[in-house]
Amino acid sequence: MNVKSRARIGAALGVAALGLGVALAPAAQADPSPVTQYRTLAGVGSDTTQDVLNGLGNVVTNAFGQKIIASWNATGTATVKTKATGCVINRPNGSSAGIDALRNAVDTNSGCLDFARSSRGPADTATSTDLTWIPFAKDAVSWVKRSDSTLPSDLTAAQLKDIYECNLTSLNGVALTPILPQANSGTRQFFLSSIGVSALGACVQEGVQENDGTVLDSAGDIAPYSVAQYTAQEKLVVTDRRGAAVLGSVGTVAPRNADKTLNLAFPFTRDVYNVVPTPKLTNATIASTFVGSTSKVCAAGTTIANYGFGTLGANCGTTTLKGER
Repeated sequence: MNVKSRARIGAALGVAALGLGVALAPAAQADPSPVTQYRTLAGVGSDTTQDVLNGLGNVVTNAFGQKIIASWNATGTATVKTKATGCVINRPNGSSAGIDALRNAVDTNSGCLDFARSSRGPADTATSTDLTWIPFAKDAVSWVKRSDSTLPSDLTAAQLKDIYECNLTSLNGVALTPILPQANSGTRQFFLSSIGVSALGACVQEGVQENDGTVLDSAGDIAPYSVAQYTAQEKLVVTDRRGAAVLGSVGTVAPRNADKTLNLAFPFTRDVYNVVPTPKLTNATIASTFVGSTSKVCAAGTTIANYGFGTLGANCGTTTLKGER
């Protein structure tokens, strides 16, 4: 099946899952609710962290009990309005798109965005320190297959590399179809870096929305998946998009512990970030919300854990990681 077909099926099943998720559990609200509630800090970007930021947006308040964080999901309406005056922008889908939108807001002095969600670190640390990546939680990226597939449940990093370079094309007699999220996905970039792939093989199917297991429609399909997103979907804290997808292990190490919390011994763990303009680190609202282990976001460990992420302790809210994009 081609990528466009997979994307259409994933979108259709995602709509169906949305209805089911709402019926079964109070799934996280997409975008600020109401969307005309223009809070102090507006952010866009990563699919992986969109839901936990929506959750944090509901619990992080100022001294008057007013919500501070307005975070727009990676997908939805074509445009979003982030501030009361002007600021209708194309909705950024993914970490890189969110970071680019934040950079544009800084470069044009529009004031339309205050932070970007990112599930990857900076891609360029040499040319500028204009942006600061502030870690707030721990995640991991594993791979998924269909539950009814006879593919192994454990793969090594070397096998994954060979699969995504199209050097390994079948396992257990099953023809493999490696799938990747769209190009702006931070999960895509982190996964490929983790398995050591710099040049994709021609067999890889690209362009699906990340963390959506409904795109796996044949026995040989595999794709990267955020472990935190998988857990939150399984718990019905957010819309369940897993479909038939089940998490695989890497080198015999499972991505989750027996209690389904994040396994910090898993080889592909990562920090996730809120990216802010470096000159804004001294802004009182940004500092109190994001900066330091006692910031409002870092103090909301229960909310962070409820969305499947691990907490960072003293490393939460550090401001040492800077770059351009």
